[in-house]
Amino acid sequence: MFCRELNRAKCKTYLIACERTRRAALIDPLRANTARYIAVAAYNGFRLEYAIDTHTHADHRSGTWDVADLTDAKIVMERHAPAPHVNVHVSHDDLLEVGDLRIKVLFTPGHSPDGMSLYVNGCLFTGDTLLIGGTGRADFSGGDAGKQYDAITNLLFALPDDTLVFPAHDYRGNHHSTIEQERTSNARVAGRSREEYVSLMNNLGLPLPDKIQESLQSNQSAIEDDSVKFPDVAQLSGVRQIDVVELQQRLTNAEAPFIIDVREPEEYSDELGHIHGSRLVPLKSLPAKAHEMDDLNGREIVAVCRAGVRSTTAVAILTALGFEQVSNLKGGMVAWNEARLPVER
Repeated sequence: MFCRELNRAKCKTYLIACERTRRAALIDPLRANTARYIAVAAYNGFRLEYAIDTHTHADHRSGTWDVADLTDAKIVMERHAPAPHVNVHVSHDDLLEVGDLRIKVLFTPGHSPDGMSLYVNGCLFTGDTLLIGGTGRADFSGGDAGKQYDAITNLLFALPDDTLVFPAHDYRGNHHSTIEQERTSNARVAGRSREEYVSLMNNLGLPLPDKIQESLQSNQSAIEDDSVKFPDVAQLSGVRQIDVVELQQRLTNAEAPFIIDVREPEEYSDELGHIHGSRLVPLKSLPAKAHEMDDLNGREIVAVCRAGVRSTTAVAILTALGFEQVSNLKGGMVAWNEARLPVER
């Protein structure tokens, strides 16, 4: 197996390939380095099969869409990922075939709800779940230090001791580690109970990354232009949430909420389907089309998307435009399907 880190910086991007078939996958590409990735693949005679994000990045723009636009690579993310235009959604224990390589997906949420690690040929690509001598922060929206601890200790530390660990970030000049090294000496995890780890992670007091809103919301929505003015953190944190059980119950009332689905047209009828009676208004066009919904002002509105992230942005936008009774469906259509509630396609 060919394996090389391509950025030579704090953010890590890995190119792995089957040397017999010359098929390759790119893991956690940065948008700024797209040309470099394609050049390295071409120089080595590799055909890119997949561009994979191990999670929705908050500190840089993802390069998966640019790589996919310029090659035949398919975009891969975990099934809870909020972004549209993902070709392959994967779940725990799924396998991705790259020539003779079999990449096993391990669901490792905590840093983000859609976090995953990738295990292939004795190598583990951990994204922002497990770092060398540390772990990814769990204080972003949707983060959960308890789930992160469980994923690290129950899944990753159960792998063979000599498994090589390749994280998506390193700030100390390291290239890789091993599971044995992290299990025995990682300062964040080793020797700590779950409760101790959660307390530690919830009190780190780290500053937010520069331009987090520009990177995170663009990666969540795959909107690359200025067509949407993204709400700030304060606006997003004020969004009212409704869970799938409550929404299903309220849809049977005489004064049922009106459902606005802000996904892309191809998602509206994909495998997740849509809620009966919902109106499709993609997020990108929502600000321009808000005036067409004036008749709904004063009526309860619930915004829906794939994972409840783009629709949170939609609620904040509508609230800023004067709509007073707008809520977000927590977990989106992924949660709706997991609850086995009815859909239309």
